Amino acid sequence: MRRRELLRLIGIAAAAISSSLFAQDVERRRRIGILMNRAADDAEGQARLAAFKQAMEQLGWSDGRNMQIDIRWGEDEIDLERKYAAELVALAPDIIVAAGTVSMTALRSLGRNFPIVFAVVADPVGAGFVSSLARPGGNATGFSLYEYGLSGKWLEILKQIAPSVTRVAVLRDFTNPAGLAYFGAIRATAQSLGVDVTPMNMQDADEIDRGITEFARKSNGGLIVTPNSSTSVHRAQIVGLAARYKLPAIYPFNYMAAGGGLISYGPDFVDQFRRAAGYVDRILRGEKKPADLPVEQPTKYQMVINLKTAKALGLNVPNTLIGLADEVIE
Repeated sequence: MRRRELLRLIGIAAAAISSSLFAQDVERRRRIGILMNRAADDAEGQARLAAFKQAMEQLGWSDGRNMQIDIRWGEDEIDLERKYAAELVALAPDIIVAAGTVSMTALRSLGRNFPIVFAVVADPVGAGFVSSLARPGGNATGFSLYEYGLSGKWLEILKQIAPSVTRVAVLRDFTNPAGLAYFGAIRATAQSLGVDVTPMNMQDADEIDRGITEFARKSNGGLIVTPNSSTSVHRAQIVGLAARYKLPAIYPFNYMAAGGGLISYGPDFVDQFRRAAGYVDRILRGEKKPADLPVEQPTKYQMVINLKTAKALGLNVPNTLIGLADEVIE
């Protein structure tokens, strides 16, 4: 009996120690690096960050208790992104959250020895960040920006709100593989709508100014602005040129419609950062590795219509389109 009792006590003690070590591991402060592709004072970037933090708190992670967040704001400028990516990696975080394609590019140039969860990345397969959406196969996974089939929807919506449009310039970054795919899908839809589409590169402000000014010299024109880093950096310029030349335009980001653009249609990007917290949680707890978590595509889309801009362009927005909008700016 004494021997059995001793073994039982040893077993209880071992279990207690194991449980204690597990609890300590869970409560150990985890370091999370976040490389944002916005400026620190950008309202959209702050909204995305707040959504991530709130979701992490709901999952049991408290900043200052069991997690520490280090944030860098790369502003979608490649040199700045590379600098801040190196700073974050030097901090030896348990995981890094990357916002956008430029942030991911900067991080991947530093190696693959740390897990990454990305959000709002246009074409993670084409960019070489993952092997496939279903099986990422490396140290990164996350949430893609768009399905290419959405591109045709942009043209359909533009024709609904501006039926007189017969010529459309598609603003894109030709160095981004996603830009080619977006244009291909738009061109396929254009044939059935009787619209001529023209690609327009937009790597810098001068190129954007020259391209839109030249395009606007002929009548019945419209713009489709595709998502990339240039769209974000030069958004005020693009919206301003569309207004100056009275060009109906559809944008990929809701904040561009809120900033004076005619209409926007695209995923809820704040929601992507909320969902990214779920992936970070699972990786930190050892439940999954990035290679085992599929890259997810958008599930929520938003349409924003700016009636002020429509009035300035002399457009009567169909009630059917207004009924579909998530937000109408009057």
